[in-house]
Amino acid sequence: MRGRKISRVLKFVAIGILAFTVFGYVVTHLWNYLMPGLFGLHMITFWQAVGLMLLGRLLFGGFRPGRGGFGWRGEMMRRFEHMTPEEREKFRAGWRGRCGGPSTPAPEPNRGPAA
Repeated sequence: MRGRKISRVLKFVAIGILAFTVFGYVVTHLWNYLMPGLFGLHMITFWQAVGLMLLGRLLFGGFRPGRGGFGWRGEMMRRFEHMTPEEREKFRAGWRGRCGGPSTPAPEPNRGPAA
């Protein structure tokens, strides 16, 4: 049992190191390929790319543990699952009004008398 747990931890650590390295090199190469030509910026090193990844994560993603799923969308989906059908329809109607859509369903077009 204990050997399995250690094996899992080592696999997790190895995959983490591999992902860290791969993403660092991807960011380095993308930056060095695009930014100097597009914006006249200097080329960067691997460690500068890792720093940029960490900075981006801090600014835009955060390091909140246990926030699996899709962030705020996942939270909204979980809330939506626990609503009654009436609450769901009320929620949808409120969003339709806020997002520029009609707050009530559009009436059927008048097609005149049937021929």
